Amino acid sequence: MDNLLNLWQSSGAYQMASGQFVMIVVGLLLLFLAIRKNFEPLLLVPIGFGGILANIPGADLALSAAETALASGDAGVLAQMAQILGLEGADDLYALKEALANATAAVQSQVTQYAQDAGFSNGMLYNFYSVAIASGVAPLVIFMGVGAMTDFGPLLANPRTLFLGAAAQFGIFATVLGAVGLSVAGIMDFSIADAAAIGIIGGADGPTAIYVSSLLAPDLLGAIAVAAYSYMALVPLIQPPIMRALTTPEERKIEMVQLRHVSKREKITFPLLLLILVALFLPDAAPLLGMFCFGNLMRESGVVGRLSDTAQNALINITTIFLGLSVGSKLAADKFLDPKTLGILALGIIAFAIGTAAGVLMAKLLNAFSKYKINPLIGSAGVSAVPMAARVSNKLGLEANPHNFLLMHAMGPNVAGVIGSAVAAGVMITMVRTMTG
Repeated sequence: MDNLLNLWQSSGAYQMASGQFVMIVVGLLLLFLAIRKNFEPLLLVPIGFGGILANIPGADLALSAAETALASGDAGVLAQMAQILGLEGADDLYALKEALANATAAVQSQVTQYAQDAGFSNGMLYNFYSVAIASGVAPLVIFMGVGAMTDFGPLLANPRTLFLGAAAQFGIFATVLGAVGLSVAGIMDFSIADAAAIGIIGGADGPTAIYVSSLLAPDLLGAIAVAAYSYMALVPLIQPPIMRALTTPEERKIEMVQLRHVSKREKITFPLLLLILVALFLPDAAPLLGMFCFGNLMRESGVVGRLSDTAQNALINITTIFLGLSVGSKLAADKFLDPKTLGILALGIIAFAIGTAAGVLMAKLLNAFSKYKINPLIGSAGVSAVPMAARVSNKLGLEANPHNFLLMHAMGPNVAGVIGSAVAAGVMITMVRTMTG
C-alpha cells in the first residue's frame, strides 16, 4: 500500500497546481486557434505544445538544474543552496527563488554546480531556450530567412512608402509611454526595460519582439511572444475598422500608377547601403538588420542559390520549431499567470491600432504634397506583419474599386515596416542600456 501511495504522490495528477492546469488549457487553446482557425500556425503550434510541456507537474522540463533542485523541496538541498545564496537558515522557497534570480553570475554558477553535483539537471525546454533564445541565435536566423524571402523591389520603385513604414513604428513608442504611464499611475509595475520590450509588439514582428524581450525582459518573453503572434494573426480583424474610419470612400478608390522596373544592381546595392548607414548610427540595430540584409543579399546576388534556398526553407523551418518550443517554456504558470500579462495584452492591441492609424495618416499627409497620390489604405501595411497586412490593404482597395490592385504597392510599406521594427529595436536597446547604465 505504501508503494502505491508513493506512486500516486509522485504522479503529475497529484502534484498538479491550479495554475498549471490553467496554463495547460491555455496551451490547448493556442493549438486550437492554430489548427482550427489557422492563426499563425507555424509559431502557435510549437508555442502551444511547449506551453503544455512546461506545465506538466513533476517533469520540470522548463527549469534549470538550480530551479529543479529548489522545486524538489529536499530540506538538505535547500539548506545548502540557502547557504551559498547568503540566506543561511532560510527555508522559504519564494525567498530562495528571488535570491537566485537576483544573485550575481558567480553565485548563480556556484548554485548551478552544486545542483548538478547533487544529481539535478537542466530540463529539455530550458536547454532549448538557452541555445535558441538566450543566445539570441534563433530570432537572428529567422530574420536572415525573412530577408532571403523579401523583395525590396516595391520599396525601391516607390521610396515614399518608406515613410509609411516609419510612421507605423509610432505604435511602438506610444506603447512604451503607455507602459511607463501605467507604472507611474501605480496600476502596473513595469520597469523601463519591460516597457521597451512590450512596445516592440507594436511593430507586428514576432522575431524582433522575441529578440528584444530576451535581452531586456526575459521574464515577460512568453506573454510578449504570445501577444505579438496572436495579434499578427488577428490583423484582418483589427486593421479594417481603423482603416475605414480614417479614410473616405473616395480615398479608398485611389488607383496608384504602375510601379517602375527595379534593376538587379539596385536590389544588390540597397541592402548593403542600408546596413552600413543604419549600423554606423545605431550599432545595436546591426544584429537584426545585418542578418536581414545578408539574407536578402543572398537572394538578390543570384550566385548562392543553394544558400538562399536553405535560408528560406529548411533552416528557417528548423529554427522556427525550436524557437516556438523555447517560447512555450516561458508559459510556465508562475511566469505567465500574472497581472502584468493582462497589461501586456492590452498594450499590445493598442500598439497595433496606433501603428495602423499612424501609417494611414502619414499616407494622407504625403498626398497633401504629392502629385501622384498614394492610396491611404497601403499605409496600414507599415506594420511589418508580412504579407498579411499588405493583403488586408489590397482586399479593402478591391472592395472600394474592383480595378484597384494594391498588393504590390502595399508590399513597399510592409517591407519598410520590417526595417523600421529592426531600427526601433536598436533604439530601444540603446535607450535602455543608456538609462540603466
